[in-house]
Amino acid sequence: MRASADGWHTVERPARPGDLYGFVINGQRYPDPAARQQDGDVHGLSVLTDPEAFEWTDGWTGLPWHEAVVYELHVGTLTDEGSFEAAMEALPRLKALGVSFIEIMPVAQFDGRRGWGYDGVLPYTPHEAYGSPDAMKALIDAAHGLGIGVILDVVYNHLGPSGNYLAVWCPSFFDSGKSSPWGPAIAFAHKAVRSYFIENALYWLEEYQIDGLRLDAVHAITDSSETHFLDELGQAVRDRFANRRVHLITEDERNLVRYFREDGTFDATWNDDWHHAAHCLLTGELEGYYASFAADPIGDIVTALRDGYVEQGQKRQASDDLRGEPSGDLPVTAFINFLANHDQVGNRAQGERLHHLVTDRQALRVMTALTLLSLFVPMIFMGDEFLTETPFLYFTDFHGELAEMVRKGRAAEFAKFTAFNNAVPDPNAPDTARASRIGSASTAEQKDHAAFVTRLLSLRRQHVMPLLAETSRPEVTVERNGLVIDARWRFHSAELGLRAALGETSFTPHEAPFCVIGDESSPLAFSAEIRPLDRNGRKP
Repeated sequence: MRASADGWHTVERPARPGDLYGFVINGQRYPDPAARQQDGDVHGLSVLTDPEAFEWTDGWTGLPWHEAVVYELHVGTLTDEGSFEAAMEALPRLKALGVSFIEIMPVAQFDGRRGWGYDGVLPYTPHEAYGSPDAMKALIDAAHGLGIGVILDVVYNHLGPSGNYLAVWCPSFFDSGKSSPWGPAIAFAHKAVRSYFIENALYWLEEYQIDGLRLDAVHAITDSSETHFLDELGQAVRDRFANRRVHLITEDERNLVRYFREDGTFDATWNDDWHHAAHCLLTGELEGYYASFAADPIGDIVTALRDGYVEQGQKRQASDDLRGEPSGDLPVTAFINFLANHDQVGNRAQGERLHHLVTDRQALRVMTALTLLSLFVPMIFMGDEFLTETPFLYFTDFHGELAEMVRKGRAAEFAKFTAFNNAVPDPNAPDTARASRIGSASTAEQKDHAAFVTRLLSLRRQHVMPLLAETSRPEVTVERNGLVIDARWRFHSAELGLRAALGETSFTPHEAPFCVIGDESSPLAFSAEIRPLDRNGRKP
């Protein structure tokens, strides 16, 4: 290859789609770090791929964000087959459930066949074990055909530990003076490094017609440049897709607000605060990051209903760390609320889901209704909609010394928790991944809960989404009377009221509710109403 003054190397030669290729550096062969497809694992040859060969179905225009109901899924465990093709078969069920967006956990190719996807080392390559690039495009095209948008989880804060050869190509791709929780820190100050990831975001959105990206753990992206990498990425996406509905989502433990204001380029963020408050209320757990939410989870739910974030920079019990910024002026659709996600389930030693920990089904139903019918964007973790019996465990497919390091590290991670007294499943054992397949609703209870969730999402589409179409910044008041929460959001045409009893107390449902769970005699109950308003903001 011929070197140019700016550091790039080029060569031209005849080639055809399907040809295998690689690069030789200092006598050693490596795959293309921007390969569209691999011939096997991350260590082998890359496959030359025609990006325009797939024939898309015309007519998809995307979905507005106020219609978002997100369903997080892992391709490898959504079905027994664990493939893009098999995932297509689940789409009609998700459409009937009321899902409007599927959010696919990372598919960038990682070492081995099994894994969550956060150890990817070839960001442009769909994981070979799930299927070909065209198989992934077929899944997306099928989702669009059913009116379902697709969000892809991408990881730009680190690269995985096995098959990461970028330092061979370019040692300065990583910052030797910094590190991330998962390995060497990426040197985002370099223009070429920024371009590698920004072009990756544009690639998924354009070549795969993805509707949005969820950026994993952006708090772990270290960049002291005048323009932060996230700002440049967001602006590049908005400039490229100015006439298309594209949605950008962050996961950010800092509880920042600037990305979601009027001049921000991101649509929403995962709101762990909602999960933590609900989890503490329903389970009573108080260790680790639950500690600051255990003192008054109902009070935290009140704050979350009013402002989105719970932790907004204020002093919190059981924590000296100040986290977050005031968020009450953000759009309600800037917060994605959930009762579970892959982290909150899979980072438990035994991978228990919330419904495995909560025996009071009425309590679970009340919090499910509050999550799915409040104005914030709701997200469901795969299998929770029908109370799947299976856990979601942490699993990998490493070998040798790396496998042993992961095994020991996983065990050490949970040794400090007083409630933990069981062995951690071996992440590298094939049975660990197999045990995480969600299966399907088979029992009467599972089918009943799926019908319950379907009804709630139908009510959301009927009553909540039309209001969000008016404005994403309604006036809000949230009152608490002991164990009862009463939240009201006022729009131009109507007022939405949600009332929930979150413990054994007296409860009066709304006078004309469109949703009721329980009644005056129920220890936990919920009701929701719409009050039409006249032009002066009064009830007619």
